[in-house]
Amino acid sequence: MSVEVKVPSVGESITEVTIANILKKEGEFVNQDEIICELESDKATFELAAPQAGIVHWKVGSGETVAIGNLVCEIEGAEAKIPEVATKTIESAIQSATSGQVFDVKIPTVGESITEVTIASWSKKNGDLVNLNDILCEIESDKATFELPAEAAGILQIKTEKGATIPIGTVVASILVGSSVSPATTSSPSTPSTPSTPSIAPVVENTKANSAITPLAAAILADKGINRALVSGSGEGGKVTKEDALKANTEKPTATQAPQTTVPSAATTSGSRVSRREKLSSLRKTVARRLVAVKNETAMLTTFNEVDMKPIMDLRNKYKDKFKEKHAVGLGFMSFFTKAVCVALTEFPSVNAMIDGDEIIFNDFADISIAVSAPKGLVVPVVRNAEKMNFAEIEKEILRLAAKARENKLSIEDMTGGTFTITNGGVFGSMMSTPIINAPQSAILGMHNIIERAVVVNGEIVVRPVMYVALSYDHRIIDGRESVGFLVRVKQLLEDPMRLLLDV
Repeated sequence: MSVEVKVPSVGESITEVTIANILKKEGEFVNQDEIICELESDKATFELAAPQAGIVHWKVGSGETVAIGNLVCEIEGAEAKIPEVATKTIESAIQSATSGQVFDVKIPTVGESITEVTIASWSKKNGDLVNLNDILCEIESDKATFELPAEAAGILQIKTEKGATIPIGTVVASILVGSSVSPATTSSPSTPSTPSTPSIAPVVENTKANSAITPLAAAILADKGINRALVSGSGEGGKVTKEDALKANTEKPTATQAPQTTVPSAATTSGSRVSRREKLSSLRKTVARRLVAVKNETAMLTTFNEVDMKPIMDLRNKYKDKFKEKHAVGLGFMSFFTKAVCVALTEFPSVNAMIDGDEIIFNDFADISIAVSAPKGLVVPVVRNAEKMNFAEIEKEILRLAAKARENKLSIEDMTGGTFTITNGGVFGSMMSTPIINAPQSAILGMHNIIERAVVVNGEIVVRPVMYVALSYDHRIIDGRESVGFLVRVKQLLEDPMRLLLDV
């Protein structure tokens, strides 16, 4: 059975793509989910996977521009005869899996618009024996952090250092796989062994000397080109262990171990004017690029107001213990603000809308983005359909997303979308700010710290806990009347929280 492969929809505003690169030849056998070509639009490059295994027959050529939904190829199904070349390739792969061959660990595709990632950290050391699905390293993109598992068991040989930024598809490590790992099969992948060149560096004269080093330690030393005779063993009887081999590797001077800090000669002598350079992370570069784009491409204004927080604080103090006992989560300020924002968004729909070309997209739902400070920078996970949640559901979802952010476990799906953003600079002591819009959204609400201030209530001066709030908005789509009205409505709901419960 043949299956037609058509150009999928890759974005709301994209109507055609270009066949950038055909990865499988005409008549070649492909496996299910194997990448067969790359599609390029005016915004990003996408990969097209085979929906089933079979023989590919192309209907278009490389470089052609094809409309969304058009046919690009057909795949003759699994009942088709696999070409002899493909059969031999499969047999060869099966044989190599049991004969101690090298498996390349490549950076996988982690998102449609992501072209490069940074090696954030290695969970395994060079020369470690890893099992299938062991986490090898963490890779960081401009949107999220991902874990890279081992797709085979064997000895790990790292090829890319921590902190390096590399494109998708790059080989970052190799795994020496096989039914068993022995000194005879642990030669360096970059230096193939030959019959006249042993893969183990030391020259031994008797059986006793052979036992003075573990097979794994021998493999590590051979891979690094360190002579066994130069390494002292800490094991029983002076045996060189894996730890000894790794230590020898770290102590061996290399050209790549030059200091990472470049300090001017004048600063070196003074000792008090040291400077250092750090490469911008992918996340920081993307944040910088987007913030500058927002300032340049939107007509951003900010309006301010103040909120008397005493009613909310009194309500929390009265019910927080019972709330936590029943729902197993604390009652925080963020759920009050989220509920107030959802109510105000239904009354001022333009604040919940966004511009797309010559059109305005109005949303009948409220996906609230909550700005969270993560170890590697600011991230904005999304609380979906917050307008349908109660206080406990909102608090639990915010707690879940915040925990994932602190552990760098947020996925792209967790941060995709959002119709309105709330950011809380008050947790850092901010009294007033003008938050920048989270594009393509049209508005963002900034919360600040709560300070006791003298205010006039019913003709008398009293002390109340007051928070200043700020609404930054895109004046192209939101008028001043709507922005001020929205913020006043939020103020009313927060200063009289019973309105949220009674929906008035």
